[in-house]
Amino acid sequence: MPSPNRLDFEKEIDEMEELLARLEANASGPAGSADEIRRIRRELTNLKRKIYSNLSPWQTVRVARHPDRPQMLDYIEMIFDEFVELHGDRAIGDDRALRTGFARLGDFRVMLIGHQKGHTLKEKGECLYGCAHPEGYRKALNRMRMAAKFRLPIICLIDTPGAYPGIGAEERGQAQLIANNLLEMSRLPTPILCVVIGEGGSGGALGIGIGDWVGMLEHAYYSVISPEGCAGILWKEANETTKPLAAAALKMTAKNLFELRVIDQIIPEPLGAAHRDPRETANTLKTYLLRHLRDLRQVPVEELLEQRYQKFRRMGVFDEGLTAAAAPG
Repeated sequence: MPSPNRLDFEKEIDEMEELLARLEANASGPAGSADEIRRIRRELTNLKRKIYSNLSPWQTVRVARHPDRPQMLDYIEMIFDEFVELHGDRAIGDDRALRTGFARLGDFRVMLIGHQKGHTLKEKGECLYGCAHPEGYRKALNRMRMAAKFRLPIICLIDTPGAYPGIGAEERGQAQLIANNLLEMSRLPTPILCVVIGEGGSGGALGIGIGDWVGMLEHAYYSVISPEGCAGILWKEANETTKPLAAAALKMTAKNLFELRVIDQIIPEPLGAAHRDPRETANTLKTYLLRHLRDLRQVPVEELLEQRYQKFRRMGVFDEGLTAAAAPG
């Protein structure tokens, strides 16, 4: 059945899914109805493929924010085993927007770290919609250091609009702690895998985003600023006209970022995106994580650290000056 959380560009898909559900509910009817069901299923598949292969950047942002999109705790339930959550930052408190703990993925014991946004209003209030405080980033780094001590790979699941922007968070050193995480993650002597599973917002995402392999789900986004924030700066107003323009200008989709070599791989989502089939999305994510875990575990620590360093040093490199053809004679 179609989700009650509908996006406007999914209207045709929802209508066809409702029709298919009615036909399947009466499947005991004449033989002709079975043919009709098969025809509707084919048309529905083609319609999903047509719409989701041509999403605009702003539509991609809306899919990444879909209320039914699977989050960290959903993936823990579907693909990880023996999860033991570790609480607190040993200084201030326990940030519920960033969850950490031991887990098992296949044959691997790992340290799992990720943002949780919440599905219900109560969960969202507890998790502050996935916007972590300084305590969350301090907690994450403590767990990463613990993982390195016990030679456990680290898996980071990124899904946040950004770090919490409140005055208290700034007073407690939000920017400094994120910067410290970037430095420390660049030299942790253990494999680090990062995946943007939904929203990848600014420093809030980068605070757990330095890895040997950085993947991104097909309909996620990863950006230095939200489209709304960008539109407010460039056009002084974030509305239905300026937000799509900002999303396009930011080059924030998985395709854009793969071409720019900001991410290493695009992880495909089921037809109709992750919110339509969380289980298949989880199985695909598990396959990619296991594959890269096996590869990275074979790399010597010194080589792993050098490759990680060079990977991020190459970002943003450009040639400055005139070409030989354009140089004055």
